[in-house]
Amino acid sequence: MPSAAERTRTLVQSTCSAVLIIPGLDGAKPYQLMPDARSVGPDGEVFLAFSADSPAVRAATHAQDDELNAVLEVTDVAPVSVPHRIRGRAWLSGWLTRAPGGAEPGRTTLRLEVGEACVDDLWGAESVEPEDFATAAADPLVEHEAELLQHLHSAHSAEVQSLRGLLGERAAGSSESGAAGTVAVPVALDRFGLRVRFAGVRCFDARFDFPEPVRNVNELRFAMHTLFDAAAG
Repeated sequence: MPSAAERTRTLVQSTCSAVLIIPGLDGAKPYQLMPDARSVGPDGEVFLAFSADSPAVRAATHAQDDELNAVLEVTDVAPVSVPHRIRGRAWLSGWLTRAPGGAEPGRTTLRLEVGEACVDDLWGAESVEPEDFATAAADPLVEHEAELLQHLHSAHSAEVQSLRGLLGERAAGSSESGAAGTVAVPVALDRFGLRVRFAGVRCFDARFDFPEPVRNVNELRFAMHTLFDAAAG
């Protein structure tokens, strides 16, 4: 399974929504504190691009050499319609400054030096050391996950449903009528495997691990065919 640091890094480098929380900016609207873009630097710092007139930019500019505490909250929502759609959240707290040379027409880049982090997602809740976050790599499928899940759901729903046959005793407890009425939705995908949410008489998640971690979309196609073939066999 991916480490907590890898999961946090994946969320930060994904297209998940994010908001910057700065103590004292109670009057700011949430949309004013949502960065237009974000990236992770070589030392694990997080760069956040804001409109030049954002309250976050004004606060960082006013603080100058003083330490301005801030928390970046990232919320991960499943790109397909499922019960309990929020898949997880990550929080990175630290010190906010203006990035050197980070100003361009209409936009300013801020730098968040991460002091501590934590993630609470489908794998569980864990804290993350800043050093681990800095050295972790995002999942190689992060840029494509939303599109891949939507494709699986719309074009391969029968195959995804068939994966229930691989669960054995884990699927026990549902009657035949309940099993027949169960809807299977692919809810998460990473290099280690696929997570499917089964909703019907009861709602539960099941992980289907790949024979080995995949490194790209081409390897993913082979791994998915392997899963579907196993379910069909």
